[in-house]
Amino acid sequence: MNRISKTAVGIAALGLFLTTSAAAPALAQTPDAAVDGVDAQLLEAMADDLGTDLDGARDVLRFQADAADTATDTAAVTGDAFAGSWLDESTRTVYAAVTTDDARAAATEAGAVPVSVEHSLADLEAVTARIEASEVPDVIPSWWIDVESNDVVVDVVAGGEQTAADFIASLSAPADAVRLQTDVAAPETFATIRGGIAYYINNASRCSVGFAVQGGFLTAGHCGVAGDSTNYGTFQGSSFPGNDYAWVATPGHTPVGQVSDYAGGTVAVKGSTPAAVGATVCRSGSTTGWHCGQVQAYNSTVRYSQGSVSGLIRTSVCAEPGDSGGSLLAGNQAQGVTSGGSGDCTTGGTTYFQPVNEILQAYGLQLLTS
Repeated sequence: MNRISKTAVGIAALGLFLTTSAAAPALAQTPDAAVDGVDAQLLEAMADDLGTDLDGARDVLRFQADAADTATDTAAVTGDAFAGSWLDESTRTVYAAVTTDDARAAATEAGAVPVSVEHSLADLEAVTARIEASEVPDVIPSWWIDVESNDVVVDVVAGGEQTAADFIASLSAPADAVRLQTDVAAPETFATIRGGIAYYINNASRCSVGFAVQGGFLTAGHCGVAGDSTNYGTFQGSSFPGNDYAWVATPGHTPVGQVSDYAGGTVAVKGSTPAAVGATVCRSGSTTGWHCGQVQAYNSTVRYSQGSVSGLIRTSVCAEPGDSGGSLLAGNQAQGVTSGGSGDCTTGGTTYFQPVNEILQAYGLQLLTS
């Protein structure tokens, strides 16, 4: 699917604007299950973070595997007295918090170092359940159980201390079971997904986001097939050739009705009314950024080496490998996602786009606007 060069492909000398890269080399197999098949890049990142070498990183993974078994065994033998466990990788120690003397002995027998505490894990989970069942004020962005401190930590943004304290008091929880952590920045989802930005498919190729939809984004079908993974989510549907459209679901991320203009700003998407032939349109893509041209025709058919695609918008906008899937706009109206074409953004070219409304209809998706 990669347009390998600017050599003519098919009758129309067209290529697909997806770029590929070599996959990371596979890690040599090892009989040790804890490190067998672990990605080399992950080991390198671990070693750098821990200040050790690759063998040191492997040793940590082995310890983690053993520690997981120890923690599971400890939870089982200490029962209701269990209050959580944690690791100290520097000393290769598994700690287990417990509330009774009998549980201390059982934890030691299971291979953990026992720590006596006041509240069991079930007690602390009951506190978090009470929080979740309440109308939590906006000044509290998150809460979590700190097993080492044996309490529930309630995060509070700056200026919200009194409101948070009043809320916690209303829960009637033990005073030493809840701790306010103040001046905390409100968390956000990991990525705000806008049209035109890059995404990566199976760690082997790059395309561009088309338009945000409820639950994900639209892109080109030749970028991936259903089930392919990306750094934002997974392809849910794809059609190519014949058509050139797909959509990716992005749980945990935030798609927004905007397109990057690659000048430090964004363009709001207000709808998807098709522009007339001759209208000026602009494209956003992760290789060449923001480029404009005119609509030359609708319902165009092109012949790529992989097969024909029909119903495309033909334009005089340029594009290059990696721009595939990116956004085409007429003002603030979504027009289509980048399919392929000929030429480049140095000498100029012709680019074809899959109409956005056809994609929305095909998958029953809702375009996000702003």
